[in-house]
Amino acid sequence: MDISERLRTAIETSVLCWLATVDADGQPNVSPKEIFCMGAGANEVLVAEIASPVSKRNISGNPKVCISAVDIFAQKGIKAYGTAALVTAAEPNFAAIVQPLARMAGPEFNIRAVIRVAVSRVAPILAPSYIIFPERTEEEQRRRAFKTYGVQEC
Repeated sequence: MDISERLRTAIETSVLCWLATVDADGQPNVSPKEIFCMGAGANEVLVAEIASPVSKRNISGNPKVCISAVDIFAQKGIKAYGTAALVTAAEPNFAAIVQPLARMAGPEFNIRAVIRVAVSRVAPILAPSYIIFPERTEEEQRRRAFKTYGVQEC
């Protein structure tokens, strides 16, 4: 599976993702994001900026970011490393770029900007149980997670 397939799978199966940025002093910040999707490019992720002043400030000073997207029941996902750019409502292409995020968000959220991430590489995230118990299938991982967290399948 190539980078764009791994990225797409992780983004489309995750309910939340986490955006890691770094401030001018090198202090990391991790912020959960609930409105995100693949962008127009094969290796592009769009993240709605709804209430993220620290992420915005950090990206303005250092555009290098990492997105962590994990399927919480399969207990695996990816870290996507890349470069972020802020697309604000003042920019002429904002309406087109924000459209898929606005559809997801509905009228409840005011998307003030879009964090557009050009992903350059991805790395896998695996729960330790995949390493400790290599014979377990993803389906078994899911069943165990459902049981552990008291989740009932529909």
